[in-house]
Amino acid sequence: MPPSPVLQHHAEGPTSAPPLLLGPSLGTSAALWDQVAPELSAGHRVVRWDLPGHGGSDAGTIGAGATVADLAGLVLALADELGLDRFAYAGVSLGGAVGLHLAVHHPQRLDSLAVLCSSAHFGGARPWRERAALVRAEGTGRVAESAPERWFTPGFTVPRLVRDTREADPGAYAACCDALAAFDLRERLGEIRVPTLLVAGREDPATPPAHLREIADAVPGAELVELARASHLAVAERPGAVLGALRGHLGQHARRGMRVRREVLGDAHVDRAQSRQTPFTARFQDFISRYAWGEIWTDPTLSRRERSMVTLTALVAHGHLDELAMHVRAARRNGLTPDEIGAVLQQCAVYVGVPAANAAFGVAQRVLAELGDDGA
Repeated sequence: MPPSPVLQHHAEGPTSAPPLLLGPSLGTSAALWDQVAPELSAGHRVVRWDLPGHGGSDAGTIGAGATVADLAGLVLALADELGLDRFAYAGVSLGGAVGLHLAVHHPQRLDSLAVLCSSAHFGGARPWRERAALVRAEGTGRVAESAPERWFTPGFTVPRLVRDTREADPGAYAACCDALAAFDLRERLGEIRVPTLLVAGREDPATPPAHLREIADAVPGAELVELARASHLAVAERPGAVLGALRGHLGQHARRGMRVRREVLGDAHVDRAQSRQTPFTARFQDFISRYAWGEIWTDPTLSRRERSMVTLTALVAHGHLDELAMHVRAARRNGLTPDEIGAVLQQCAVYVGVPAANAAFGVAQRVLAELGDDGA
């Protein structure tokens, strides 16, 4: 039978929570995230995946000459299998390179990106081709012996992760080396538009902080965090610091969305909605703030005036009159005049129907009167 295209993975957290995919570094398994993933799962559906030939993933899903694009394709296949159209993503080293590829080539799938102890290039092809040749010839024993000095500050180690390297399939490990050898995304970093966090370990010899600064300088709006007393696998060596950085990053959609929600709808409305929130509705309120307001209303493609016009039309079409009243107020706050609001409703009469527009005019007239504006 052909190998399964779906990577071995471990999911934790509520199924209704926002999805977050976590990618590992070369030579490690999903265990790399053991000290961080359970905490993140309190507010996210966390999915950790294993590289081919690592942990529980089939070695046959990649072969010699593999690329980071191939690995990204496997991650997207996993997301499709899980029914995830969009997701947040965080990855370490090779897992971070996969995230950068997704952000450039498949931005419509990502809500946000965190790149930890990684790079847009990995020092040229030669060292990785030499390592691939070594592993194909001798197995992973020698690279496992030297892993602690590449991964951790002196005196620190995680035996489980070293064992992951020792137990990795040599052919798949070498294929991942091939992917790193061919990877160079420096010329396309400026195309990344998803919210991006970079995390560097100040004592990382594999991907020094300068590599993360290079990405941060090129990606619009990216944030960079440098961790003291951390080497290449900072997520295992400084899990508390990494967790704090990720929590701040992953929460920014909701914070930005709440700010925009207040700007468009007004403090009084949002305060009332928040005061009525219950444990049953809390996740839905977070979804509204994070997705509708934090992503859709902040997309610069349309102005807020234009979004108000679209929203009024949609609400009239579906007969959502309570929501219509709220968005007539929002339309005035977004700069539409009463005449422009009337013109939108008149357009609705043609394309939605006269009865719907008639009801909408009644709601709009009442709201405008309450605002002290009779529409004249």
